[in-house]
Amino acid sequence: MSFVNYILLLPIIIVVAFSSSGFVVLGEEIPLYGPAVLLRVDQSGKGDFTKIQDAINAVPSNNNELVFILVKPGIYKEKIVVPADKPYITISGTKPSLTIITWNDGGDIFDSPTFSVLASDFVARFLTIENTFGSSGKAVALRVSGDKAAFYGCRIVSFQDTLLDDTGRHYYSNCYIEGATDFICGNAASLFEKCHIHSLAEGTGSITAQRRQSPSEETGFVFLGCNISGVRTAFTVYYGQYKCYGRGAVMSKRVEYGRNLTSLEAEPFLTKDFIGAKAWIRPVPTKFTKVFNKLVNGAKN
Repeated sequence: MSFVNYILLLPIIIVVAFSSSGFVVLGEEIPLYGPAVLLRVDQSGKGDFTKIQDAINAVPSNNNELVFILVKPGIYKEKIVVPADKPYITISGTKPSLTIITWNDGGDIFDSPTFSVLASDFVARFLTIENTFGSSGKAVALRVSGDKAAFYGCRIVSFQDTLLDDTGRHYYSNCYIEGATDFICGNAASLFEKCHIHSLAEGTGSITAQRRQSPSEETGFVFLGCNISGVRTAFTVYYGQYKCYGRGAVMSKRVEYGRNLTSLEAEPFLTKDFIGAKAWIRPVPTKFTKVFNKLVNGAKN
């Protein structure tokens, strides 16, 4: 079953506007637009690194430059961490079917992720991030705990707790997210726009498990213009919906707390303003500075 042109609110969220026009680290303003340091990862040895983690490690602590890590096609068997003290990094593949980051680990949701983002102002583009642990326990593919993170055209694949959308403000655009049990979980404030959410659940299984504990928290998940599919029929999908259509949009057999939102209720969640994105979403760099040696020396000092 699939839906288009819908919004999912889990739960209803208090929205806060953010007005900053740039990034600030150690007293320095980081521009949204500007040249980026280019690092190349290529398993053939023709780049600056053969492993993605090595490229991340080369970025100095308390980095205050835009860094663009270009990952050439390949299957990268790595468990990756972007540390909290390394902001402003973009990691980009060329196509998610060609640039695959994979690991096999299960158990604790904070220890099992294939890819963990702890830094702020992170961007990922055109990557597959997968955890191949299977259905025998929690196995996170992607953990996002840094603020102001964006993902474009990525495939995020596992079974249970696929995406730990932990804390911060996040944006997912044209991503494919697959799992079976609570596979989008956490307590972030996130907007999923034009994403494909696919459930592998054969029996009972929920798509989201938002961890907000009280009405005073400014967190929640918004799914805007997305598609939901599954291997079986979905019965209960929304707490609140707006302008949904298709067989699954009929609410007569839903839980009592499911309801259609009015235009006024839905309005705050229909744009990127929900996550204050105008202040921090940055375009793809068009100019690059090749200062790899500078970064390496900075990382060693």
